Amino acid sequence: MSSAAGPTGRGLPGGAPGWLRRPAARLAAGGRLGLLEASVLVLAGLLLATATVNDLVRQTHVNHRLTADLRTWRAYTRHDYRNLNINQDVRGQSTRDVVCGNTAPGAPKARVQLCLQMMGPVRSGRRSVSGGWYLPPRVENVRRYRYACFGPAAAEHRCPP
Repeated sequence: MSSAAGPTGRGLPGGAPGWLRRPAARLAAGGRLGLLEASVLVLAGLLLATATVNDLVRQTHVNHRLTADLRTWRAYTRHDYRNLNINQDVRGQSTRDVVCGNTAPGAPKARVQLCLQMMGPVRSGRRSVSGGWYLPPRVENVRRYRYACFGPAAAEHRCPP
């Protein structure tokens, strides 16, 4: 027997405090109410575990995709730059990402930038380029600053006319 048990043998001397005791309605219902509560807790735990695993898998896929985007931009431009700007489509479930980087050595956004639009799955560590555009120095990737669109980006009117 544990030395923590009180004179009643229930763990607390004199029984549990009033706020810890079961109400009379729960005692009368027997174990059915406790079983229902346990079932609800188990289901809530399963839901949380499933959501956590789903989130971890999704984040792993996103990280894998972004690494492939960087590798694709470097292979396409033949520049081994490290300071690239990556934009993801966070509003939907698409895999459309845009990677922008300088066309000549310099600080980020200090030179003309080439932005490539990547889509589709990762294959052999890279993704397919489905178009892109250029940006002048020292501007953000906003539609009004884009020029010389190519590929589907031109057909989708991602550059101003």
